[in-house]
Amino acid sequence: MTQPSQVPLSVFDLSSIPQDGGAADAYRRSVELARHAERLGYRRIWMAEHHNLDGVASSATSVLLAHVAGKTERIRVGSGGIMLPNHAPLVIAEQFGTLESLFPGRIDLGLGRAPGTDQATAAALRQRMADPNADFAQLLAELRGFLAPVREGQRVRAIPGAGLDIPLWILGSSDYGARLAAHEGLPYAFASHFAPDYLIPALGLYRETFRPSGQCQRPYAMVAANVVVAETDAEAEYLATSLQQRFLRMIRGKRGRLDPPVENMGEIWTPHEQAIVEAHLRVSAVGSPERVRAQLERIVGITGADELIISCDVFDQAARLRSYELLAGCWELPGAGAD
Repeated sequence: MTQPSQVPLSVFDLSSIPQDGGAADAYRRSVELARHAERLGYRRIWMAEHHNLDGVASSATSVLLAHVAGKTERIRVGSGGIMLPNHAPLVIAEQFGTLESLFPGRIDLGLGRAPGTDQATAAALRQRMADPNADFAQLLAELRGFLAPVREGQRVRAIPGAGLDIPLWILGSSDYGARLAAHEGLPYAFASHFAPDYLIPALGLYRETFRPSGQCQRPYAMVAANVVVAETDAEAEYLATSLQQRFLRMIRGKRGRLDPPVENMGEIWTPHEQAIVEAHLRVSAVGSPERVRAQLERIVGITGADELIISCDVFDQAARLRSYELLAGCWELPGAGAD
């Protein structure tokens, strides 16, 4: 049985826009983080498709992935995820075929079915599609068809894309994604960093109903966690208030950029709001290296995760990079001592 600290770690980056910056600053931060994570031995860095969110700059996800991949050398780069119902599957096959051709062996294609935005923006994204309500499983089958080797008589092909070995992942926060990933024999990533309620049932369903495929012979589950590491518990808890403020904005329906940390969240939220935010963020590890290691080992022990993907929404870039460095050290990643 794999020991918790032998479970690989990866990075989830929203390309958050800080209060004192713009999209260009977010992209600079993302590249710095990717290069830092590569040196430290993290397995992959993923970025998510979101639209019409003031504080998130990853809307043109494929373009941003190309930028990050071009600034790194070894780390896997992928989507966590592309919201497939927003797109024609042919377009995604071509985009990721291009990425795989430019950066062979380094690209992951994680797929989700949520819009990644509000309903009005989703309608704007999908208004010219032949069937904006197409079933996610049907869209997945169409995408896989475009990525498969060209068949005799196939009139429409993904060039590039056809015949390329691009690993697919299913993302989810409910039993739907678990069932689909299991049926298709694909690895499954659960968005427990913001939607932890169905984590354990979904993972159980995925493992119980998994059918081996050419890509995966056994279930492979990635679990997302919020992590903030600092020299002391108090410093980490202070830095984590930026993440708490982000979720507080969400439940209040107020969008905005990533806020700097505050000394006292009790002056900002009500007890009811605090309970809601903490429920959303309960798959988290915040504190000193020793405390965080113990918290993550507990998460791995409960979930049986094959991999953890770490989100660290810290306002100060130096503190965010230091958090990933401290985590790599306490988790004993292979490149943790790299300069």
